[in-house]
Amino acid sequence: MSITHPLLSQHQLLSEQVEEDELSTILYELEGVLKLGLNGHVCEFGCFIGTTSLFLQRILITFNSKTNSKKKLYLYDSFDGLPEKVYQDQSAAGVDFTQGELYASKSQLKLNFKKANLPVPKIKKAWFSNLKPKDIPNEVCFVFLDGDFYSSIWDSLKLIKNSVVESGIIIIDDYENPALPGTKTAVSEFLQANKNFKLRKITHSLAILKKGLAD
Repeated sequence: MSITHPLLSQHQLLSEQVEEDELSTILYELEGVLKLGLNGHVCEFGCFIGTTSLFLQRILITFNSKTNSKKKLYLYDSFDGLPEKVYQDQSAAGVDFTQGELYASKSQLKLNFKKANLPVPKIKKAWFSNLKPKDIPNEVCFVFLDGDFYSSIWDSLKLIKNSVVESGIIIIDDYENPALPGTKTAVSEFLQANKNFKLRKITHSLAILKKGLAD
């Protein structure tokens, strides 16, 4: 049984796009990475209206204030909803996930940070396939991917793999979601092609990858 992170009792979730137990896992994993003292910033690909992003920012603010660190949160989203499916995404259980679904605007995301009295992080509007290495930090210690479809997950992993520092963590949402089979396919293909990343564990519907040797 997972333990609910204390922040979840202090702040409401903005949407149902992430379950409380999943978010607790994400936050505890981030705190674990920060305790290791790894270099690098934090990235989220597929932030929607900021349901997870606000909590990531809260963790970073607390960490930076205690350690005099300057770690930043970087957010990436198309702000045009989901892209078009490819054949790896086809599933009878996934008929509700269509092109343009889960649309949210960049201004809405910024407003949610301001309403929460949190500093607005770095935000980049783009399809993940159009992002370049210069668009992400040189060093990244923690990444959360919530791209839903095969191409979004594959493009994100390919983009950030060289920036993730040794012992850094990548968490991928919907890995075990039968409605979104492209996610698991993309992760599996990535691990086959990049032996320096290991699947550390699967919890809830999250796949947790670690760069370097597995635990």
